[in-house]
Amino acid sequence: MSGAQTASPPTRIRSFGERLDAAFGAHGHLCVGIDPHPYLLEQWGLPGDANGTRSFGLAVVAAAAASGRAGIVKPQVAFFEAYGSAGFAALEDVLAAAREAGLLVIGDAKRGDIGSTNDGYADAWLTSGSPLEVDALTVTAFTGVGALAPLFDRAEANGKGLFVLSATSNPESGALQTARTGAGESVSRLVADGVAARNTDRTRLGDFGLVLGATKRLDDYGFTADSLRGLSTTPVLAPGFGFQGAEYSAIPHIFGPLAPDVVVSVSRSILQHGPTGLAAAIDADAAQVGEVIS
Repeated sequence: MSGAQTASPPTRIRSFGERLDAAFGAHGHLCVGIDPHPYLLEQWGLPGDANGTRSFGLAVVAAAAASGRAGIVKPQVAFFEAYGSAGFAALEDVLAAAREAGLLVIGDAKRGDIGSTNDGYADAWLTSGSPLEVDALTVTAFTGVGALAPLFDRAEANGKGLFVLSATSNPESGALQTARTGAGESVSRLVADGVAARNTDRTRLGDFGLVLGATKRLDDYGFTADSLRGLSTTPVLAPGFGFQGAEYSAIPHIFGPLAPDVVVSVSRSILQHGPTGLAAAIDADAAQVGEVIS
């Protein structure tokens, strides 16, 4: 008589923080942006339509995967969205190719709203099997960090991550993001503290990070050395390198104790090398980043 079968324990979903840490260790900190600007499509000899963005995105994915020096890509959703449903279909193909190549994908969509709307964004971007599935999503907290709870919860349940805008690289951000609350805390710090509170059970990297522009002086945004140390389990997505003027050598100075956990986002300064020079450009920039973040 056969004995009762013992059910296998469910497979544990690896957290986004774990997978990001593994990508850092295996490939380094460079994140290659997939930004099919119309002028870049023209330079690459591609049509200015959804098919052009598909070809562009697939070429970037292939170059990043082939080099082995970049384990993270970041498609800028707006450039695909510009072509409507055909553009989203192209994005779906690029995301699928990146997943197949084993790359970590940050969807740069900057979503964020309230209640059931955030549930819809979570369904679209943070659910396994969704056509738009990514590993992490950029979101905005203008409605309040607490309003992002559906996104936080879905991400954590599915092994996904979020990067919440805190101190962005665009020059228009200063007046709003440096504004002070009644308690004297900057808006940037208020967002950062709210996000970090979601990472308190992590000993290494949490699932929820901040977008902190590399072109900013973080002390202008209310971040002190002590407050940065308090964000020690919070990963950082750092735009602003290359065309926007930030230099890799400044990473330790800009981010201080957060420097070992910075995702160094670079787009146009690599993409300008075209499809034939892309892999070499990725290798060169990855090597420079690796000299700064060991």
